[in-house]
Amino acid sequence: MRKLIITGAGLAILALSFLLSNFFKNSKKNPKPKATKIEKTVFVDVAQNSEIPVEITANGNLTAKNKVDIYSEVQGVLQTAGKDFRVGTTYQKGQTLLRINNQEFYASIQSQRSSLQNLIASVMPDIRLDYPESFEAWNAYLQNFDINKSLSALPEAKTSKEKYFISGKNIYTTYYNIKNLEVRLGKYNIKAPFSGVLTEALVTKGTLVRSGQKMGEFIDTSIFELPLSVSASFADVLVKGKSVELFNLEKTKSWKGTVARINGKIDQTSQTIQIFIEVKGEGLREGMYLEANVTTKSVPEALELNRKLLVENKSIYIVKNNVLDLITVNPVHFNENSVVVKGITNGEQIVSKPIAGAYVGMPVKIFSEKEQSHKK
Repeated sequence: MRKLIITGAGLAILALSFLLSNFFKNSKKNPKPKATKIEKTVFVDVAQNSEIPVEITANGNLTAKNKVDIYSEVQGVLQTAGKDFRVGTTYQKGQTLLRINNQEFYASIQSQRSSLQNLIASVMPDIRLDYPESFEAWNAYLQNFDINKSLSALPEAKTSKEKYFISGKNIYTTYYNIKNLEVRLGKYNIKAPFSGVLTEALVTKGTLVRSGQKMGEFIDTSIFELPLSVSASFADVLVKGKSVELFNLEKTKSWKGTVARINGKIDQTSQTIQIFIEVKGEGLREGMYLEANVTTKSVPEALELNRKLLVENKSIYIVKNNVLDLITVNPVHFNENSVVVKGITNGEQIVSKPIAGAYVGMPVKIFSEKEQSHKK
């Protein structure tokens, strides 16, 4: 009986505790949260339209304006020419780049010159008898003839009969054959067409080169060209001689260039036109990557804004009565980080920094430097 009474009392206490807990739980009233008005602080700029110069930004790699590939037009073994034919070697205009052994060819020319000398000597008696007025000229030519030197011009025939006589003796044919060989002899010595540096060397001393073989590349380091592709819409404002500012990749150096040439054909795929910027200066190298800013024209009554401020490439946020509003603008030109727009009224408060989660009607507070300094 005692156990039953204790068990019943325990159950009664538990039931009473449960009922009291529910009573207090239902009677508790949570306070209603107060609506708070959150205002984001925004940065604004006051719109002031002006004339904005439009610049085209393009980039490319420098190429030497004067560049030649060195090929051999004759065959032979390379010899020393004063300097080693190696990459980085500099040469002045007219200095010998390469010399090919020409002893065998030179001996052949001497033999041909000797044959011409004999031909002229054999006709001298006939010239004395038939063309006495030309004898002195031919005799002086024969006396000054040197098989070790280039041929000088033959005496000019004074009559048609004399001309046919000389031609019939095969003198003219032999003379021009030798002149042709003398031109070929000059190709055994390859000289620098301009002052510059060797950028590629494919042969060395003692190499047997063959006709048509490439031996290297030589460039002029005093003047370069930068080929750029720009939008065809600017073709009418790009003119020869226009000044261009060039920068290196790190933007630590700059050079002044000019538009030297403009391609007359528009690329059908990209709708771009190619222009060539001529540039001189210290520190420029073949293949160097440069960025160019080409001023094309100015847009009146316009503003230049950060591209991140554009909404769907057609609108921007402004502040009116401490709330955000969206207005439509007309983008005129896009740069890498900015955009030139028209259609903004002077005095409008333009949001100058992007706002996360912005929407029309959003309450905002304009950042004030005075308030900020006062809080400090």
